[in-house]
Amino acid sequence: MQTLRLIPVVLSALALGAHLLRLGGPAAALVAAATPLLLIAHGAWAARAVQIVLALGALEWVRTLARLVDLRRAHQLPYLRLVVILGAVALVTAASPVLVESWRRARRRPAALLEAA
Repeated sequence: MQTLRLIPVVLSALALGAHLLRLGGPAAALVAAATPLLLIAHGAWAARAVQIVLALGALEWVRTLARLVDLRRAHQLPYLRLVVILGAVALVTAASPVLVESWRRARRRPAALLEAA
């Protein structure tokens, strides 16, 4: 069940990778998309690295949202749907570092309970 917490993390990383690839950064796209694989290492450093990439990804989504809203406003086009969709993507990506921390703590908890017994 703990692994289910990582579904938004993986989806956020893949969406960020696709976005960066579209911007013309194949190396950055590969790093972003592969970031959740670091969690296999089971180290605190790996979780922190994933959290940092996802937090930066959320900022990138907000930056992209602002840029696209400005562009659509300049051309007098509707932008509400854009705000809802990219806002949701940014929120899920921003929540993903919290999910990584929750997963990391839940993964450690059974070991701590066994040691206390």
